[in-house]
Amino acid sequence: MRVHIVSLFPEYFRGPFDCGPTRMAREAGSLDVGFVNPRDFTADPHRTVDDYPFGGGAGMVLKPEPLVQAVESVRQPGSRVVLLSPQGRQFIQSVALEFSRAGHVVLVCGRYKGVDERVHTVVDEELSVGDYVLAGGEAAAVVVVEAVARLLPGAVEHEESVNTDSFTARLLDAPYYTRPREFRGRVVPEVLLTGDHAAVARWRREQALLLTALRRPELLRDEVLTETEREFLCRELGKEILNGQNN
Repeated sequence: MRVHIVSLFPEYFRGPFDCGPTRMAREAGSLDVGFVNPRDFTADPHRTVDDYPFGGGAGMVLKPEPLVQAVESVRQPGSRVVLLSPQGRQFIQSVALEFSRAGHVVLVCGRYKGVDERVHTVVDEELSVGDYVLAGGEAAAVVVVEAVARLLPGAVEHEESVNTDSFTARLLDAPYYTRPREFRGRVVPEVLLTGDHAAVARWRREQALLLTALRRPELLRDEVLTETEREFLCRELGKEILNGQNN
């Protein structure tokens, strides 16, 4: 998979992509990351990429020419061009999975007040990493690349770990424990020490359901529960937690 990041600050990415699963995916050859600076597509001595908005108002707007030409310099047939923007659809795990199956993704990082609307002529979609405002799209690009990189071959030593991550199975993940067995009065649940794989799997499924019901109950709406699982949640939380949950 190839990713090009269109950014005024390519130096921003010197550290994040040199460690963890992103580095491993790059070393394994399953991920290639390149950078394009819109300033390289300017014609004036000051390499101007922004200007005041027509109609007035505070802030500066990124000009269309440098951004569009930067995208066009790397866009190929089949490329997916994504503008990182608070107006875009939410970036969630299923979108990361979509991107991991793409051959080439171009991530366009906005800055300042935003981008000239005409930049959308070369954009396939907009994507948001959350309902908050960043200084630019660079941090969002790191989030997207890291989430996608973890899904690529060679990025994670044990691929089963990826398959059980939160949101991969639409639920939050179950709690995990390691040594020591007892820490400050809190002990590891006995079921995890039994060696009974079926019992452990059952416990983890129940704990994932419980944690999801407590913290992100909306994720349970489309989850198919067995009668035993419904009884477990009713015991732990009361029947009201299952209101609106389909079976």
